[in-house]
Amino acid sequence: MVSERRTESTTARLARLGITDVAEAQRRLAGRGLGDDLLDVLGAAADPDLALTGLLRLLERSDIRADLAADRDALGRLIAVLGVSAALGDHLTRHPDHWRVLAGPTALQRPTADELRTALLTAVGADPADPTPRAGDPEPMLALRVAYRRALLNLAGRDLTGATDIEDVAAELADLAAAALEAGLAIARAELGEQAGTCRLAVIGMGKCGGRELNYVSDVDVVFVAEPMPGQDETAALRAATRLASGMIKACSASTAEGALWEVDAALRPEGKSGPLVRTLASHRAYYERWAKTWEFQALLKARPVAGDQELGEQYVQALAPLVWRAAERDNFVEDVQAMRRRVEAHIDPDQAGRQLKLGPGGLRDVEFAVQLLQLVHGRTDEGLRGPNTLIALKKLSWGGYVGRADAAALAGAYRFLRRVEHLIQLHRLRRTHLVPEDPADLRRLGRALGFRTDPVGEFTAEWRRHAREVRRLHEKLFYRPLLLAVARLPGEEARLTREAARTRLEALGYTDPDGALRHLQSLTAGVSRRASIQRTLLPVMLGWFADGPDPDAGLLGFRQVSEALGTTPWYLRLLRDDVTVAERMAYVLSSSRYATDLLLRAPEAVSLLTGDATLTPRSSDALRGEALAAVGRHMSVVPARLQLDPAADAVTAVRGIRRRELLRVAVADLLGRLDVRETGEALTAITLVTIEAALRAAIHKIEMERRAPLPTRFAVVAMGRLGGYELGYGSDADVMFVHDPVPGAEQEAAPAAHAVAEELRRLLALPAPDPPLVIDPGLRPEGRQGPLVRTFDSYASYYRRWSSPWESQALLRAAPVIGDEELGTRFRALIDPLRWPRGGIDDRALMEIRRLKARMEAERLPRGVDRRLHTKLGPGGLSDVEWVAQLLQLRHAYDVPELRTTRTLAALDAAAAAGLLDREDAVRLCDAWRLATRIRNAVMLVRGRASDTLPTEHHRERSAVARVLGYDASGEMLEDYRRHARHARAVVERVFYGDDTSA
Repeated sequence: MVSERRTESTTARLARLGITDVAEAQRRLAGRGLGDDLLDVLGAAADPDLALTGLLRLLERSDIRADLAADRDALGRLIAVLGVSAALGDHLTRHPDHWRVLAGPTALQRPTADELRTALLTAVGADPADPTPRAGDPEPMLALRVAYRRALLNLAGRDLTGATDIEDVAAELADLAAAALEAGLAIARAELGEQAGTCRLAVIGMGKCGGRELNYVSDVDVVFVAEPMPGQDETAALRAATRLASGMIKACSASTAEGALWEVDAALRPEGKSGPLVRTLASHRAYYERWAKTWEFQALLKARPVAGDQELGEQYVQALAPLVWRAAERDNFVEDVQAMRRRVEAHIDPDQAGRQLKLGPGGLRDVEFAVQLLQLVHGRTDEGLRGPNTLIALKKLSWGGYVGRADAAALAGAYRFLRRVEHLIQLHRLRRTHLVPEDPADLRRLGRALGFRTDPVGEFTAEWRRHAREVRRLHEKLFYRPLLLAVARLPGEEARLTREAARTRLEALGYTDPDGALRHLQSLTAGVSRRASIQRTLLPVMLGWFADGPDPDAGLLGFRQVSEALGTTPWYLRLLRDDVTVAERMAYVLSSSRYATDLLLRAPEAVSLLTGDATLTPRSSDALRGEALAAVGRHMSVVPARLQLDPAADAVTAVRGIRRRELLRVAVADLLGRLDVRETGEALTAITLVTIEAALRAAIHKIEMERRAPLPTRFAVVAMGRLGGYELGYGSDADVMFVHDPVPGAEQEAAPAAHAVAEELRRLLALPAPDPPLVIDPGLRPEGRQGPLVRTFDSYASYYRRWSSPWESQALLRAAPVIGDEELGTRFRALIDPLRWPRGGIDDRALMEIRRLKARMEAERLPRGVDRRLHTKLGPGGLSDVEWVAQLLQLRHAYDVPELRTTRTLAALDAAAAAGLLDREDAVRLCDAWRLATRIRNAVMLVRGRASDTLPTEHHRERSAVARVLGYDASGEMLEDYRRHARHARAVVERVFYGDDTSA
């Protein structure tokens, strides 16, 4: 029974470690005496079965169990290698002592190019210090392969455990290849004998070797350049150099008992395989000056001396570099490069196209061709772009503004991922391949090696496809821009692309409905009118700009609607054509924000706001007030000729038109990053206050006209909540209270008149209109919705003296009597100041009641089914948390600290920190959380056109759009950033609001 339980335990354990063939593993482990530590490490392997096989084979050759038990890091590196690479497992079986390159502190040290050269030359018996080293080992090709794979094993150990990033891995592989070429050349010199001394030979690395971005197994592209030694005959020297080059190729490529390294490919030389293997420098230059094709200059981007005569190699690069950077001036240069890419794709086996990491759509070549084309075009004048390495060039293109930061980051991230996958595939058998395997076991190994452990196959496949789609989209965007010939209606001789080709490219740019996009384009560009001609000029560039936004389909649709609404207006298309800033801003706004698009469609002429930063600066309150009150004055001065006319409604309609225009100004400025969250809140509040004031002016005028007498009472509107705090968002209601004070002798008629004014004000602002609704919410008045809509000043005084509760004092902290009768507003402020800023602060009873109320709100007011952690208003660390901390500090200390007497949350927190009532770091955390939550709420409204207090989590496009509007590269970053800020803020709330922190 004990033995049976042990067997069952071992079975479960092996299964837990990821072993798929448990029975076979048990059979092979029987009697081996492997310790628990050795077995447990198998669970971290990409392929535990493969790792176990390799480990057991190694232990059969050398019992290193004690060594591995003593060096856990070496064990981890060994298992990581064995779990990915069967070929390196075979190598360790043949050379078991090589496992030591994975052990000790030197295992993590990256060797320099010189150290690799020295190691491989020494292995073949050559003197690394000799300028022209010669091999002395009796079997140098075997020795070269053994030493090469020993170095490869060391690199794989660092690579597969995450100690080296993909750029360094690729660079080290290129350095290792250069060292192998140098050793191969030493072997060739030894075979050639004295003739080797008649010539100078330089080996120029091309392709990925030249760019220091090599794969584990790849053809190594080279070009040979030679010169005779002084006093030697050129013909004889070139003959010797050719034999040296051939010998080097054989030394690296020939099959031996230890296999081959890789193919050395010299096909990129002038005239390709039809041309001589070796040329002089003058012959190379003459060829490139007279005969070279466009693709050959593109290939020269990667040229770098890697072996042989370094001085001659540098002369080669310096002689040909000027020709490379003049290549873009050739006729049809861009078209030739694009055609080359299409030819490459056309020759892919259709059965393999969907699995091609390198050549297929969305593969490595898409990134490389796009980067190289941009380098060759812009590198003529910007020398900083000149270089052979793809990722370095992409970074420089981004820095120089030739590629957007987000696009460059997406391309670089995808390129790294694809290169990592390529490396893992090649490491398995050390074979040259760029195909994603189809076998589920191979896909499982790939997924686990990349860190996908829940569903390795599914997660890897989804991530690979996502990166491939993004690469293809960005390749199309960068490589084929502008897209005029793809989508616009042009004369027949210029229509080079079929409808299906145009549809494919729109899809690659991110349009989810390419057919619909084509219909929009055809509608906009149809005909021979001047308008259609300008649209055909604009649209190819704008298509890319729409694709820069989260929803290019919506952007194009909105552009069509705005264009149709403005019809034949002469300035519209001229403005877009002559000022690309306007067109680019318009494209971004339309593809990013449903809210701004709706505003623009209701007032298309507001496109003129996009002309510059000055036009996007929010207007001052005084300027808005003057314009709005002037509009009211104009309309209210009209005497109705018929009873059906409503001058007050017309006046407020005009004011709401002003509001619509100003909301668009603020929304666009916000989307373009011209406003911070405080400036946005203040601008939206100013627009709302002016709108209410103008509507109040119209309402009073109407009531006075109906009464045929002046209003028998003074009237004021008290801004409350976010309106009083100058913190409105795009979706905020306007919280207010109404107060009036009868003129002497008119007490009886004052109340009905004041109530009529308040109702008329609400009616005027609620009338249907083509702008976002402005909801007047008087719910914070005494007795709430059960109390009278309007109270006299004396009634407020009596109520607050007798019945006021702590929550009302708290609500009054944001009361701002800023609309209506100024004297009444001043008196009302004097009335409420002692309530909201009480002498000595609130007592303990009030403090406990406020805390209980806050706790009850957290428990009861959140909508059912909502993840409270993602609720920006009522969730932990959300707006309510921060605001209640600020308000509690005000209630307790504002009497003694005048700087706390403000209706604004951030100002109150800053004042509390300055007064020592709140730790400065806590204040920063609260302010940061409040700003981020407010920005998210605003961004949700901008993107959706509907308000929401929760972070979007269900709809990927909507969530991504919100994240991009906020400047995040991915929605996951936005969610994590919000959770982190909210978590920090909540910790402060727990300590300061609910805890024993006496300062609060």
